[in-house]
Amino acid sequence: MRLSISKVLAGTETEKHVNGGVTCQPIVLKRVRESASIDDGLRVLVDRLWPRGLTKEKVAVDLWLKEVAPSSALRRWYGHDPRRWTSFIEKYRSELEQRPELLRRLDDLCRNGRVTLVYDASDESRNNAVVLRDVLAERRFD
Repeated sequence: MRLSISKVLAGTETEKHVNGGVTCQPIVLKRVRESASIDDGLRVLVDRLWPRGLTKEKVAVDLWLKEVAPSSALRRWYGHDPRRWTSFIEKYRSELEQRPELLRRLDDLCRNGRVTLVYDASDESRNNAVVLRDVLAERRFD
């Protein structure tokens, strides 16, 4: 049975897709200012800059992959302007394509258990973690 990627991303269908013989769990997104939970699994901060005013203890991430975040130039250009969201997606996807080793690393982490991508943006639907999660999910369905 083939899963619906949109249902998996929406959290309405559990992903038990087998990729290379390994079951993958759905990728969870969480704002850095939300409390960490045991259910988060491996918490990976995917922002280029450390969250302002927060300590390592408060952020509670297991890994900081700033290299997978949008470039500083792209981040500044986007400026969380909703009118630039569609272009931001295209540009960020292009940057990610140039770093396949980072995507493979995240793929490997996801195969080993639940992964929560942690981000600091206030917009929960338009941020780099959303794009990254979608890119990773699409790779599983190829």
